[in-house]
Amino acid sequence: MNAAAMTVLAFSMSMDAFAAALGKGAALHRPGVVEALRTGLIFGLVEAATPVLGWLAGIAAAAWISEVDHWVAFGLLLLLGLRMAVKALRRRADEAAPTRHALGELVLTAIATSLDAMAVGVTLAFLDVNIAVAAAAIGAATFVMAAIGTATGRWIGPAFGRGAELLGGLCLIGIGTRILIEHTMGGG
Repeated sequence: MNAAAMTVLAFSMSMDAFAAALGKGAALHRPGVVEALRTGLIFGLVEAATPVLGWLAGIAAAAWISEVDHWVAFGLLLLLGLRMAVKALRRRADEAAPTRHALGELVLTAIATSLDAMAVGVTLAFLDVNIAVAAAAIGAATFVMAAIGTATGRWIGPAFGRGAELLGGLCLIGIGTRILIEHTMGGG
């Protein structure tokens, strides 16, 4: 796989993380650089690890992984999205948004948006690809995109208040639904 193909793969794998981080950033009260970098680091590390896990699983687990990854991603994103939407609806208009997300919540969101990378890792096991380079590229691209998404949420959150947090929750549900539809309807 050449450098251009690796770059396209890395950034395409990071798009769901960008959308999720954008919603997460919008739900916070003006997240700063440290929070954006923290979110990017968590998403990047998880996104870098999942193709390695898929690669290690290899041919033996390929059928099982592709059979359930979309359901797991959908379930996690649905639950996280509903939780975020309910929090937005329950929060009083005059109540301040949190300044950072819990580590567990960020890790779960990162895992849910990176399960497709595990299937990509299985595919990479069949190709002549250096998995360390591929994982590093995917992790770096995701780090950048999640940090940008969180930072962009800094301006979206104050402008749209609770509506931005509600929209962020609905976006997580939408990402999960898209993953489910693509895998069940598209045969992939």
